[in-house]
Amino acid sequence: MTTPAPIAASTESAPRLEAAAVPALSIDGISHAYGPRRALIDVSFTVQPASFTALLGLNGAGKSTLFSLITRLFGIQTGYVGIFGHDISQNPGEALRLLGVVFQPRTLDLDLSLTQNLLYHAALHGISRREAAARSAELLGRIGLADRAGNKVRDLSGGQMRRLEIARALLHRPRLLLLDEPTVGLDVKARADIISHVRQLVTEQGIGVLWATHLFDEITASDDLVVLHQGKVLAKGPVGRVIAEAGAQDVNSAFMRLTGAQTMPGGGA
Repeated sequence: MTTPAPIAASTESAPRLEAAAVPALSIDGISHAYGPRRALIDVSFTVQPASFTALLGLNGAGKSTLFSLITRLFGIQTGYVGIFGHDISQNPGEALRLLGVVFQPRTLDLDLSLTQNLLYHAALHGISRREAAARSAELLGRIGLADRAGNKVRDLSGGQMRRLEIARALLHRPRLLLLDEPTVGLDVKARADIISHVRQLVTEQGIGVLWATHLFDEITASDDLVVLHQGKVLAKGPVGRVIAEAGAQDVNSAFMRLTGAQTMPGGGA
């Protein structure tokens, strides 16, 4: 099967000078609690434009809570979240306009067609129906699903649904993409296709990506890495530096040393 072409984030020229000066995502001093339980404790890191940052942590580390704060599903209790310099609390409209999200749970309407799902999402972003139809057709072609445009989503495979969700997240042409455990439940081939697809968006379209995962083999030497454990950032920076500072040989052993984990969350890298 031919690997789908990368989804275009925008047909407009990217503002490279601004992107080079301002992080795509700034997290500074974020703490969050559910009653007495502290889910996040003074979390700080950045995601640069045109970069792939892996947020590595076991289930329960706080990854989904952090995503809920970035996307304003939860209100920020303590700290700052900025998207290309726009404060998510003070200027949410401008910040969220630059953000695309793929959550861990599937959020497609299974009884609508592929095109109907995209058109509905476009309407929420105030995109005209004519423009939405054009963008939807382009995106479906790029992910290799143009021939399924009129089919119900429930007829797709898990990997095809994830590709459609990524296309939907990019429909309004954001410059930052968040993906929360996007390969959960996929087979090996579908998982590899999704990872390759997103990495192409980074290199070819200049999108900043924050990829939450608990699997070591989804991380490469060229990535930036944030290790989140029990709500705290234990290490951050280029993968090679994190490994070296942990006195380890690879991401797997670095994670084990940093967290004291006795079991591995996923395959080695």
